[in-house]
Amino acid sequence: MGDAVELEVGGRTVRLSSPDKVFFPERGFTKLDLARYYASVAPGILRALRERPTTLERYPDGVGGEWFYQKRAPKGMPDWIPTAHITFPSGRSADEMCPTEEAAVVWAAQYGTLTFHPWPVRATDVDHPDELRIDLDPQPGTDYDDAARAAHELRAVLEEFGGLRGWPKTSGGRGLHVFVPIEPRWTFTQVRRAAIAVGREMERRVPEHVTIKWWKEERGRRIFLDYNQTARDRTIASAYSVRSRPHAPVSAPLRWEEVGVAQPRDFDLATMPARFAELGDVHADMDDHAYSLDALLELARRDEHDHGLGDLPYPPEYPKMPGEPTRVQPSRARRPSS
Repeated sequence: MGDAVELEVGGRTVRLSSPDKVFFPERGFTKLDLARYYASVAPGILRALRERPTTLERYPDGVGGEWFYQKRAPKGMPDWIPTAHITFPSGRSADEMCPTEEAAVVWAAQYGTLTFHPWPVRATDVDHPDELRIDLDPQPGTDYDDAARAAHELRAVLEEFGGLRGWPKTSGGRGLHVFVPIEPRWTFTQVRRAAIAVGREMERRVPEHVTIKWWKEERGRRIFLDYNQTARDRTIASAYSVRSRPHAPVSAPLRWEEVGVAQPRDFDLATMPARFAELGDVHADMDDHAYSLDALLELARRDEHDHGLGDLPYPPEYPKMPGEPTRVQPSRARRPSS
């Protein structure tokens, strides 16, 4: 696997063992390639992770081996990497890695971390998200181009309800993510309610293209706006994260004019460093903004008051929530006897 090497990142030295271990056999990328990639985009990914509790998606033997999510801070983590204490829906809690330095990302790569999953909160206030994250997920029969069209409609909806601005990025797969920086004034439940309001407005405008139906049997050939990605403990891969697919794609921040023009395969472990060197972090100004959800929450209130549109189902592992409808798949729901 080769002798250990040391990388200088952000003023710290990070030791990398087995640098020649192959992590992506299809492309021949090694652990050292992974670490060097993260060093090359370090300012950008640190912007996405800074002071956020972060779950690590680890592949110690590369994409063909066993993998797991590491929620609790790994044992032996350097004392210069802080943690944040977070609580899960089950009521259990943990201390998660909370990066504040570029070297923390490369240190995590040493342990086979491909993808970083930050919470939408900061360590100073872990109960009030400072990002509204919209996940546009293609369903069977749809593709990335469909998600891109939905993203442009989403952009108009965000602007209309509160003058919100979203920052788009590829998921690293077929989907798109749009992040809106918000004031940390609302609970996870309220932020999720705002995401549902966005989804319902999208359904009204382009019902043949977008759905927020939780049950797969009801979605059809449409883009699913996954409102439950805003629930507590649900996270989305960070910008610049490497995804666990054979060609080593990355979640790429985009400018709006690139949405629908650039393709997900344009961005991978080999190509992103050159883009970053040329353009820098195209989402660098995200943290300069913090929008209000008041208009979206008023839309949610009107949906419920005028149309009887209340809450929607949570994921199955979550405790039953107040006002939540039944979590029974429609085709299995008991029909009333005649």
